[in-house]
Amino acid sequence: MYNRLLQATDGFNEGNLLGSGSFGSVYKGRLSNGRNVAVKVFNLQLEGAFRSFDVECEVMQNILHRNLVKIISGCSCIDFKALVFEFMPNGSLEKWLYSDHYFLDILQRINIMIDVASALEYLHLGHPNPIIHCDLKPSNILLDNDLVAHVGDFGIAKLLGEAESVKQTMTLATIGYMAPEYGSTGIVSTKSDVYSYGILLMETFTRKKPTDEFFTGEMTMIRWMEDLLSNGTIDVVDLSLLQEEKEHFIANADCISSIMRLALDCSVELPEKRKDIKDVVSILKKIKRNFLNNIKHV
Repeated sequence: MYNRLLQATDGFNEGNLLGSGSFGSVYKGRLSNGRNVAVKVFNLQLEGAFRSFDVECEVMQNILHRNLVKIISGCSCIDFKALVFEFMPNGSLEKWLYSDHYFLDILQRINIMIDVASALEYLHLGHPNPIIHCDLKPSNILLDNDLVAHVGDFGIAKLLGEAESVKQTMTLATIGYMAPEYGSTGIVSTKSDVYSYGILLMETFTRKKPTDEFFTGEMTMIRWMEDLLSNGTIDVVDLSLLQEEKEHFIANADCISSIMRLALDCSVELPEKRKDIKDVVSILKKIKRNFLNNIKHV
């Protein structure tokens, strides 16, 4: 299998490198039948890489949803471990948000965030043992040919056992996206994913990372959003959204304000006060319907 993967990727080198993560790198490859794939090769010199591989295998073999990256195969040897995934030709949400060569309009961003919320709803509620992703962020949201979003990278995910609602972990996720209780005590739950989703929702419509240099001291992304919305301003948004669709300015502004309020409801400090992901999906779909109705009548 190792030799077949080497052949499929023409070797694991910078020429076909798609990206790097905490425990390895992802390469583009092509199977003998012509199918493009993404091959995640784990760096076994890194502490936690073996555990990450095992976790991802355990999670991926039990899940199947249109908004999750599909696993095709894997390779596990003493000194080599890799997973083969469905290839996502449009890359990551991060690329689309921060590259000058790509642009997502409001409706595309809404659809992507509905896709992500639907994936989380499946992980949290779709089978007997809920799965906590633990590391939701733009680089882990991958887009297919039709810009349908697929959540990937389950290397630090947690499976809840019967009657469990929280897990303790020593593995920290990405700074800026971790829920307060995750960062301070290592306690994760499905509501931790909801917090990360709220941050992701803000970032998708503002094009500001939670670790942006603008956010220092007490001025966090959440505080910034609260202050701006309380003043009734929409300066919070990615201005390119309003400039691209000036004829729908009011509809755009109303839509984004509703989305930002939902984002704040997802990212409140206390886990029990955060929205349930099922409600998030329902609210986002309602916001989308209202938006489409408003631009139809302009």
